[in-house]
Amino acid sequence: MGGKIKIGINGGLKRNRKPEKKVDTNKRSRKKNRVSEAKVARSPSPSISGDSSEEVLPSGNVVHEPARVYKEPSMYENLLMTLGSGNDTFANVYRRRQREEEGRSDTEDEDEGSESPIVSGDEDDSEEGPDNESNWDPSTRTDLQEPTQATVLQSDDAESEHEDEPFDTDQEDGIDGNGQRRHSVDISLMSISSFNIHLGHVFKQAEADDLAKQKQKFKWEVPAVDIPMSKWIGTGECFLKDNNESSDCGLKLKLYKHWLDLYNSSGGNDFHSSRQRHFFSLCNSYRDILYCNKRPFYLKGLGEDSSIMDGYIMHALNHEFKTRDLVTKNEAKLAKLRENNKEESLNGEEFLDHGFTRPKVLILLPLASIAFRVIKRLIQLTPLSHKVTVEHMDRFSDEFGTEEVNDNDDKNDLPNNALIKGSSKSQKSSKPSDFQLLFGGNNNDNFMIGIKFTRRSIKLYSDFYSSDIIVASPMGIVKKIEQAEYDKEKDVDYLSSIEVLIIDHADVISMQNWSHVNSVVEKLNHIPSKQHGTDVMRIRQWYLNGHARLYRQTILLSSYLNPDMNSLFNSQCLNYQGKVKLVTEYKGVLPKVLLQVRQIYQRFDSTSLTDADDDRLDYFAKKVFPKIKDSVQGGTMIFISSYFEFVRVRNFLKSQNSSFCLLGEYTKQSDISRARVWFFEGMRKIMLYTERAHFYHRYKIRGIKNLIIYSIPERKEFYPEVINMLEESEDMSCTVLFSRLDQLRLERIVGTKHAKRMTSSEKSIFVFC
Repeated sequence: MGGKIKIGINGGLKRNRKPEKKVDTNKRSRKKNRVSEAKVARSPSPSISGDSSEEVLPSGNVVHEPARVYKEPSMYENLLMTLGSGNDTFANVYRRRQREEEGRSDTEDEDEGSESPIVSGDEDDSEEGPDNESNWDPSTRTDLQEPTQATVLQSDDAESEHEDEPFDTDQEDGIDGNGQRRHSVDISLMSISSFNIHLGHVFKQAEADDLAKQKQKFKWEVPAVDIPMSKWIGTGECFLKDNNESSDCGLKLKLYKHWLDLYNSSGGNDFHSSRQRHFFSLCNSYRDILYCNKRPFYLKGLGEDSSIMDGYIMHALNHEFKTRDLVTKNEAKLAKLRENNKEESLNGEEFLDHGFTRPKVLILLPLASIAFRVIKRLIQLTPLSHKVTVEHMDRFSDEFGTEEVNDNDDKNDLPNNALIKGSSKSQKSSKPSDFQLLFGGNNNDNFMIGIKFTRRSIKLYSDFYSSDIIVASPMGIVKKIEQAEYDKEKDVDYLSSIEVLIIDHADVISMQNWSHVNSVVEKLNHIPSKQHGTDVMRIRQWYLNGHARLYRQTILLSSYLNPDMNSLFNSQCLNYQGKVKLVTEYKGVLPKVLLQVRQIYQRFDSTSLTDADDDRLDYFAKKVFPKIKDSVQGGTMIFISSYFEFVRVRNFLKSQNSSFCLLGEYTKQSDISRARVWFFEGMRKIMLYTERAHFYHRYKIRGIKNLIIYSIPERKEFYPEVINMLEESEDMSCTVLFSRLDQLRLERIVGTKHAKRMTSSEKSIFVFC
């Protein structure tokens, strides 16, 4: 039988379910109606607001409230209308809801004929590739069951997944052995975990609107443990000082014991003071996190990077397992209540435990090689009882596994041109060690894989709608979004219920295309376009109210901070729990410049981001270019951070009929080789070189006598690398252009103290030797 929605005086939603037992004869039906009428006469009908919509007089007569005036349909009503347009089941629910609002009784509803139940089908465990999203329609199923059968898509194999994890339903959930609800139970004891606290809070519409509009202010700061010259700042109340090191960190007991065993077996001796434990505690606060001073594994930061990765993987596993446990326990409670004919107890809000779709965690990574590293560690951190088998591991290793870079500095230097695993290098690599570590594996940046946990196995390449965790590159998801826009049969509704978003190695993603990240985040937490087998009567109220984005936790990890990351964190991360941000003072990288080069920093004035590019080009054209225009010597390289600035300078040099060559990220390989020869032999006086070209190729440019850094590089390690390519001579020079808007980049190069002085001083020229 379908679920029934009642509306109280204040318009709130209340969901009721009819009993599982069916009526076989008219006599029994009439008897049941008389019993129901007697119950109504004895007690008032509850409403979600606590007020009753009917008043019961001592005589037993019912006084009905006056007819309601028209009101706008709620978010839930709009959802039922949308789903009902393509499905008879939900159309019947919506019609029944309208009849209830018109004051028609349940008996009248039964006289009109039985209605189709609201159900969610059993999950199909057949393996489907990540590109074969199934648009499941309940109306096409022949094995539909009523909600009383506890068949919920999101609790895969709900009756058997947790046979190895017994739980005491009677003691823990306020129901005695006879199925009676114990009202004296302390509800606060049931919701002490941060998981329950975070997801259990429900906003009123006005509160949600205010939260989405207001700008959160950082009110407190705490020194960062084991991170020199850094501190955490946050909004709301400070929670980092009250860190209980004797607890299990808020983890499920199995996860905690398994993680502790792995830590001890790796040689660790103080888990509760470890970096991974501290970062997990930070994640477990369910606040948005901006950690932009992480030393990546390819820059001699393997220990730090691995610890942070362990922290967020354990948080993702903990969130997924607790979500599944909650659904499974609720199914058991509902079944016990139904067995004891306690249908009036089936309407509690504690049974709302679903999102629109199953996937709850999304991890965005830049390269398949990094995804390989993260997923392998995720499998290791999963308790043994949940990974008796790991399905499709061979396929995963083949598609994401390690490959070797074909290193040929002058001929074929693209990192995407990699040799198949097992081949041998023809010569020793001449690339820097960080380049080899980052690009030494599979450099595919277009991938997407679903991961599903069952009682005793991990299924890789699961269908996205049956997955628990999705690991993808921003480009991989954007491709799916574009396909859904052109093909109406496809959709990306599996992004509608993401509750934890993790963006790791955001600095590498910024070298790809940061706009893809913005596109993905904007697509999260929308009400889905289709029904995907979820029991609508079990969806959390804040999902139906359209407030899911206020509950999504975003964890953004990078080795540096730029305005794009800052903008995403400030405008798209609206977690009601608040935000935490790492702030670091930098020493700078000037000591890593090995040559005795006069580095002249010239500041130009720019007051707004919209005019910054025009102001930079204008300063270059008037103050810098005249000095190199008539130079006979040549050998001038102009280093440019972004491709858009590269195009501007290229067009300007063309207008001046300058002798120049190009080396950008989109330059053909044959043109690159020719340009390098021309520049070295002096046939071209000027070379334009972009930061992204250096990031993907790490060319060693010969013949540089004069270096102009048109825009400061994002990656601080590139600054000494480029300057050290200058040919040693008495005329070596380096000119760096900057404005006050380049504060974030500048402090990573010259240090935080120098950067503040250079951006605030009345002088505009500064020299470092």
